Amino acid sequence: MRFLMLVCVDETLGMTEADDTVEQWLAETARRGVRVEGHQLRGREDATTVRKEGALITDGPFADTKEWIAGYDVLDVASLEEAVEIASKHPLARFGAIELRPFWED
Repeated sequence: MRFLMLVCVDETLGMTEADDTVEQWLAETARRGVRVEGHQLRGREDATTVRKEGALITDGPFADTKEWIAGYDVLDVASLEEAVEIASKHPLARFGAIELRPFWED
């Protein structure tokens, strides 16, 4: 099963550089062979939202929330339970939320 893992952070929770242990998480997922790809995204100040209604294009995230998508990963795992276990170990889960969405399978 493949899952899109959205890493959503909340800057108001006091994330610091010292808290960042993403490299360890990346090494563990590489060792297990479950991370297909992933990348950090630029901040919400660089986001652009496109809506069909009148071809409205706006700067910023689509919703006015304190959490924003900081990055993504694609996981290839045996089950939702395994995806949850991997996502729960992501260090940024302490500063927001990790959302898992399964891909449609043909």
